[in-house]
Amino acid sequence: MIDPNELFYPAIDLLRRLIAIPSISREESATADLIADYLQENGHAPHRVANNVWAIAEGFTPGRTTILLNSHHDTVQPVEGWKGEAFHAREENGYLYGLGSNDAGASLVSLLHAFLVLASRPQPYNLIFLASAEEEVSGKNGVELALKELPPITFGVVGEPTGMRPAIGEKGLMVLDCRVAGVSGHAARNEGVNAIYEALPVIEEFRKFSFPKVSRLLGPVKLTITQIKAGTQHNVIPDCCEFVVDVRTNELYSNEEVFDLLREAIPCTIIPRSFRLNSSRIDREHPFIQRTTLLGLEPFGSPTLSDQALMPFTTVKIGPGQSTRSHTAGEYIETEEIRQAIDIYTRLLDGLKL
Repeated sequence: MIDPNELFYPAIDLLRRLIAIPSISREESATADLIADYLQENGHAPHRVANNVWAIAEGFTPGRTTILLNSHHDTVQPVEGWKGEAFHAREENGYLYGLGSNDAGASLVSLLHAFLVLASRPQPYNLIFLASAEEEVSGKNGVELALKELPPITFGVVGEPTGMRPAIGEKGLMVLDCRVAGVSGHAARNEGVNAIYEALPVIEEFRKFSFPKVSRLLGPVKLTITQIKAGTQHNVIPDCCEFVVDVRTNELYSNEEVFDLLREAIPCTIIPRSFRLNSSRIDREHPFIQRTTLLGLEPFGSPTLSDQALMPFTTVKIGPGQSTRSHTAGEYIETEEIRQAIDIYTRLLDGLKL
């Protein structure tokens, strides 16, 4: 059997190597190669589709409970503030800096090494580790593609920076493209119908709209207009005003239900880009959540989206680091957070019966 404490330094070394390899969403081939090689070096046969890599612990038994350990190895584009240092893994005073260190490299290496520990011990379940791609863009060649290749999953642990608190609920996402029509004309004359003016009261309706069901865990459905476009030149009355609405759904509505309510209530053309990314939730009485409670880890509801939204089985989001560090210049993880995460993941999952 493997001692979790023995894997701290290998985990830090692997994270350093991952940071040093650019792995922007849809460009993760090199980090996928590294993860596959690392699994093989540690005695596990890697499988791969596109840039998703997974391993199945020895002793897989069809029909038995199957637990998935998942995190992603893609990153966002480096912001300007990195000044060329995004892919330079720098360790200083117990902090490891670099793009993807917090989101979600720390979770990935912690789950991978917890997998190595758990796979070395008899477990009452099948165990799979999956390093997925395209999470930052909710791409169709990420976890959604990989799950088609995996055996049926009973329960998933999704590694994202939560300070090792279990996110027992997560808001979904729907993006709406909206359009208000007008009639073009010359701006110098009193003619036409200005689509911008027509759109103003519609935008105000979106701003004031509220859904009756408010979640105790995740709060209300949130609507935010984030982009607007109208007009072709200064002297032409615009005949079209287009805007984008970012919708964050709670677990009390499906994305389709939210769309139907908005379409009935607001007088404009509304086109959803996708219904794929629904809210998710796990019961507080679930055996995994009960174990987190015993360890003093406080559950919470997460406003941010993850690959949970694409998993058609019970999941929980939990991982080292803090969401506020993600996507920022100077992103970092405390190395001690990784040591603790490997230990906590192991304690939560070792011998777990579902």
